[in-house]
Amino acid sequence: MFKKILLGLAIIIAIPFIAALFIKTDYSVTRTVTIDKPVTEVFDYIKHLKNQDNFSKWAQIDPEMVKMYRGTDATVGFVSAWASENPEVGVGEQEIVAIDEGKRIDFELRFISPFEATSPAFMTTEVVNSNQTKVDWDFNGQMAYPMNLMFLFVDFETMIGADLQQGLDTLKVILEK
Repeated sequence: MFKKILLGLAIIIAIPFIAALFIKTDYSVTRTVTIDKPVTEVFDYIKHLKNQDNFSKWAQIDPEMVKMYRGTDATVGFVSAWASENPEVGVGEQEIVAIDEGKRIDFELRFISPFEATSPAFMTTEVVNSNQTKVDWDFNGQMAYPMNLMFLFVDFETMIGADLQQGLDTLKVILEK
């Protein structure tokens, strides 16, 4: 009887780990906004990481966060780092890793605390017409096995997507003033 109880407990414990083998380990979120400004004006604004403090939801969560910068903003290699006691913000940094002038800026986000992760992200601009620009903001993430089990309980794509969209909507307001 004791062996059956132990076997039952072992099966119950093993089920989530087995299930995690069949759950995705990565996600990608893209949100879009159209801004009534020419593409050069929009791109010149978003390529400066310091400007994200004005429109990114995450930068607004803790006005007391410590910000540090290394390098020349709007150039490859520029790093914007942050540190906050607020667990929603934590500690990390973002680096510009590539710029396709007028079209795309690629970032690498390195989260240090409350969890460690490295995630690529990018923003693109596309001409709609001479006075309108489509902006996409894309964020990618990964959760290694067995942490990917969290995908069953938390919809990261919706959660992060809402934050990206809020940032883009704020960006639109700022640039259309």
